[in-house]
Amino acid sequence: MTGTKAVVVACDIVTPYGWGIDSCWNGLLSKRTAIERLVRFSTESFLTQNVAVVPGLTYGQDESIVIKMLKPLLQKNISSIPEDAFLILATTAGEIDKLERHVLNKSTDAASSRPDKLLEKILLLCGLNSPGIVISAACASSSIAAAQAAGMIISNERDCVMVVACDSVSEFVFAGFSSLMALDKNMAKPFDRDRNGLSLGEASGFLLLMSESRALRENRPVIGEIAGWGLTNDANHMTGPSRDGSGLAMAIRKALKSANVSEKDIGCLSAHGTGTIYNDSMEIKALETVFGTRKLPVYSIKGGTGHTLGAAGLLEIIIAFESLNKKIVPPTVNLCNIDNEASGWVFSEPLTFDGSVTISTNSGFGGVNCAVVLKKP
Repeated sequence: MTGTKAVVVACDIVTPYGWGIDSCWNGLLSKRTAIERLVRFSTESFLTQNVAVVPGLTYGQDESIVIKMLKPLLQKNISSIPEDAFLILATTAGEIDKLERHVLNKSTDAASSRPDKLLEKILLLCGLNSPGIVISAACASSSIAAAQAAGMIISNERDCVMVVACDSVSEFVFAGFSSLMALDKNMAKPFDRDRNGLSLGEASGFLLLMSESRALRENRPVIGEIAGWGLTNDANHMTGPSRDGSGLAMAIRKALKSANVSEKDIGCLSAHGTGTIYNDSMEIKALETVFGTRKLPVYSIKGGTGHTLGAAGLLEIIIAFESLNKKIVPPTVNLCNIDNEASGWVFSEPLTFDGSVTISTNSGFGGVNCAVVLKKP
């Protein structure tokens, strides 16, 4: 794409590693997982007892878990958020724990759990005076939201857009994934030959995007550029991806074309990498389709953070910018025995690289695939 550039000028996250980007980045580099036994609610009836949650958050009280993550995170960063920023909220379940309490003991109003109500709360927390929108597209929600934000800036519809992403570990979500037999009984091992499912996680975060001209005018530090994106749907199955990776391969190619870069420009790739048998296999097939025999470094952060659902894409974009700016490819946590398909692509140790362009990919239920091209400032 040419003309106006969409650049990220501020971002922050809270993850199961703790508060802030550094805690997550350092946790990943140490190869330490944040997945552990859950004490938030009883898991005796479920497939596993292991999950990754943000430390110190109390479950089942008046405020939802996502608000308990977002409120301190946004208040900490409030000085960097302009009042005219357009808000995009990305989530799959939002304040689902409020709906749980309504079902169990009628202690809340069911309507209070709606995503539009959460959007209103975030607008108030940030002091924003523009309306916002909600994007809920399964586990690709926040990567699609980041692409939407960049598109609004590049098309000159807006010159400042804020993406907020959040999802929490709730009994409802945990039971759902357990009934799908999608959870690893121990913990997620992305791209490992012994992988057998995902581990759930939770996170919240935000990206503040501006046009490059406004960022320069306001003397904002530029973290990186969202340069292009691709979005597809393989229409294969309600929950399972297309086995040949054709939908994701098309999304990556669309992203490269929109960013006006070639396969050879990509230094590394942040994969969706859930740890399920079929997701990880189809991702490698998609990469082989796009990149051929050139095996670039690929990593997944979900062995460390768990799968943070609608927040995953935003979290991974922020870590991908860290990777670009620090010239380090983080290791894939919990990777012990690399699957034959992934050999030469994925590594259990950190690597150095000198590229200036990377890609972050996400896939989700319903066959949705999103790829986002990121550039160093």
